[in-house]
Amino acid sequence: MNLHVRYEGDDDPDKCTARKLARFDLAELHRSDRETPYGIVLNPHAERALSPADRAETDRLVALDCSWETAERALFEMPGVHRALPFLVAANPVSYGTPFELNTVEAFAGALTILGEREHAEAILSKFTWGETFLDLNAEPLRRYADCEDSADVVAVQQEYLDAGEDSP
Repeated sequence: MNLHVRYEGDDDPDKCTARKLARFDLAELHRSDRETPYGIVLNPHAERALSPADRAETDRLVALDCSWETAERALFEMPGVHRALPFLVAANPVSYGTPFELNTVEAFAGALTILGEREHAEAILSKFTWGETFLDLNAEPLRRYADCEDSADVVAVQQEYLDAGEDSP
């Protein structure tokens, strides 16, 4: 899978995982919607969950790298097949342990693993000291999502994790 980032540049450049991926030629940054190629757009507001069935759509994954405040407006304009990542927990130092608040490299790694490209996920995460922790924290859900047939199956598995979280004190 080719990794592309619609890059807004409004986050702290020292903590920007998209910029680091680009420095290592692991992702391509795009400054406008026109430059951003069509692909599977990782969109937390999408109506459908990413599943292994989406692998047939394209060989491109597209993430939006911007502040959470501008994300919904910017994602609306991006061309492609919009898919939401299911329940995963962040491992990065800024959002450690927080569900659904992944940074760009975590989103790519989660998507790649679900789409059957675990080695690619490991390669991009290897550039970050906490990268392996992301895969460790999410080992079971990522394995289960990757074994799903379609979006409905992924949502059903995700619901088990959400229900389990409600039972916690």
